[in-house]
Amino acid sequence: MVIVFVLVAVLVLAVVVTANWYVWRRLFRDTTRGPGLVRRAGAVLIAGGWVLAVAALVAERSGAPFWLQQVLAWPGFLWLALSIYLLLAVVAGEIVRPLLRRFLEHRARRTDEATRPAPADSAGTPPTTPGSPEPAPQGNGPGATTPASASRAAGGAAPVSAGAAQPNGGGGAGSTRTAVPAAGPRAGAEGATAATAAPAAAPQPGRAAGAPTAETAAPQANGNGAAPAPAPAPAPESATTGASGRAPASATVPAAAPQPGLAAGAPTAETAAPQANGNGAAPAPAPETAPAPETAPAPETATVPATGDADGAPASVAPVGPTRRLFVSRVVAGAAAAAAVGTVGYGTYGVLRGPKVKRVTVPLAKLPRAAHGYRIAVVSDVHLGPVLGRGFAQTVVDTINATQPDLIAVVGDLVDGSVKDLGPAAAPLAQLRARHGSYFVTGNHEYFSGAEQWVEEVRRLGITPLENARREMPYFDLAGVNDVAGENEGQGPDFAKALGDRDTARACVLLAHQPVQIHDAVEHGVDLQLSGHTHGGQLWPGNLIASGANPTLAGLDRYGDTQLYVSRGAGAWGPPTRVGAPSDITVIELASRQA
Repeated sequence: MVIVFVLVAVLVLAVVVTANWYVWRRLFRDTTRGPGLVRRAGAVLIAGGWVLAVAALVAERSGAPFWLQQVLAWPGFLWLALSIYLLLAVVAGEIVRPLLRRFLEHRARRTDEATRPAPADSAGTPPTTPGSPEPAPQGNGPGATTPASASRAAGGAAPVSAGAAQPNGGGGAGSTRTAVPAAGPRAGAEGATAATAAPAAAPQPGRAAGAPTAETAAPQANGNGAAPAPAPAPAPESATTGASGRAPASATVPAAAPQPGLAAGAPTAETAAPQANGNGAAPAPAPETAPAPETAPAPETATVPATGDADGAPASVAPVGPTRRLFVSRVVAGAAAAAAVGTVGYGTYGVLRGPKVKRVTVPLAKLPRAAHGYRIAVVSDVHLGPVLGRGFAQTVVDTINATQPDLIAVVGDLVDGSVKDLGPAAAPLAQLRARHGSYFVTGNHEYFSGAEQWVEEVRRLGITPLENARREMPYFDLAGVNDVAGENEGQGPDFAKALGDRDTARACVLLAHQPVQIHDAVEHGVDLQLSGHTHGGQLWPGNLIASGANPTLAGLDRYGDTQLYVSRGAGAWGPPTRVGAPSDITVIELASRQA
């Protein structure tokens, strides 16, 4: 037996530790970038909460000083409730997590497609969109644009470097500019090339300094027309290009794109030397376009690589801020924590506010017509203790008296502590008022707190204890039995003593703390049993466990000719919190079938 107990204890401990590690991981580890203060604070919070919870339970059961019980009870018991709903909320978040991630990915994909520029057409010029200026025509006529200017319109750059001189038709001094292939889109699936700059033309033997070369000289204006120059040699690939030929997204100057309407190697307005004019003077070279100012580097973001487009579209850039996975973890964790805190807060408010009155009509076949409408106020599981004290007891008393009952039945678990500690808290019970008095039976918690002392205390307060006893009321018999927990002290329930010699022609109402006592009540011909004990589960989904341990969780039920009513109780044990099982004081209104 000891080995079984140890194994069960180890299993329970392992489950608790695993569940709390899971909660810590989802709330603190997955929401931070790395080890730090937040993770350590989360570990302290969870471990410290459980230390307080265990200490509160031990202090209550061991009879520690009452002030210490009060200090430990509030934070310790509230942590018990909060840890339950943190775990449930985090588990529910596992369903939301992938849905939220897919939604963000879909939205990011749509945003990227909407902001990505349209790819250039086969001629190297981007298509126009409504409202955008049309590109200038290319060619040799007036107003024609060069590939460099077209490249600038498409987002490229056309750097110009110094080079060999080009003579004009009048023999004047030529300009010293050479052409660098303009940056523009490059077709193919490998993206932009990695060309960076073109070196200046080296002098050739046999030519005077400053003489034009075949690559740089523009055709002279003469009567025979322009003679095209040989096609320029391709620029060498940058060292940054990988072995596969793929260039990184940071390439600066891609290879020049061919222009329609121009012969291969023909000069453009930016690369050709100025032509001779009528007076023989060379026109001034065209001013170079100032480079765009460099922007400040973007802050470091998620490690999402930039990707290029096969049609020359610019690479997409990862958004500034946390990664998508980190963002989703923070959203889900925040929602889980808010849901847990809100649930526990509202459930605690419901208990401290006090129980609500519930009215139930119960017909009894043997009840005389004169007793039709007889009202019994049923209150159970008040649980006065280090959390719920004198103020709560006064609220319960005022609520009961406001119903103006004919009889008051207190069906167990009135206190969680000794008469010495809780006597002042129970004092308002002396104010209970009913036409036919107030009656009390023990619950299992009375036997944890000194049942004999409490039986004497409630008698002193004007409440009649029914310890396996019966009273003949004007219209029915009222009986009461001790709780089954009293068997350990030789004070268990005795149905024969309470019901053995009664007149079975009269209706009988039995007060018994636990619903499991209904089977003995059926055997002894009881018409109605009034019970508590279950709290209705108190904390959802605790109702699932309580339903398996009790024949009826809450409300009115029938077993043969005997009816059973189970109250959810007025207070709460452990956490002063109720979720899905609101507290109540029930007014049972007896109905005669002869009426």
